[in-house]
Amino acid sequence: MTRHVLAAALALVFLAGAPAWAEGEPPVAETITFVVSTGFWEEPVEEGEEATAKQETAGATKPAEMRRGYYKLIAMRQPDGTAEVHLQQIEATSSGPKIASSTVLDEFSAMKPYVTDIRPENSSGITTQPGLFATVYLKTDPKAAEPESWTVLIDDLGEIKIERATN
Repeated sequence: MTRHVLAAALALVFLAGAPAWAEGEPPVAETITFVVSTGFWEEPVEEGEEATAKQETAGATKPAEMRRGYYKLIAMRQPDGTAEVHLQQIEATSSGPKIASSTVLDEFSAMKPYVTDIRPENSSGITTQPGLFATVYLKTDPKAAEPESWTVLIDDLGEIKIERATN
């Protein structure tokens, strides 16, 4: 009898701890095939003119506050099997990550690519300079034997460059 009660209690604990999405939608769309978080960005917090005027009149030399975050490249499968590549800036806030900007990279959309992989410059997660460097592997013909490699580069000023990789 105690075994049955124990088994029922364990089953109840297991079911209570089941993921919330078991009843509904999964937390990540099934069309997302690759996601890479890499690099970092930072920029001064934009202050209102009143705050700037007060600082100037008070002669304060307080350093500007900075917004900081990282980049995400996302390949999302389209109904025809090709992919859209999205670039996001994720801001690190005290309440957790927040999307600061999100855009589709039209240079990839124009190619109608079949994305086979996305890789960061390094997998250590440590970069010393602001910006992003990642490689997107893609095929424009799904029957091609080898994918082409394209680099996505964002410099320290936020300038985005997408070009065929040269080895």
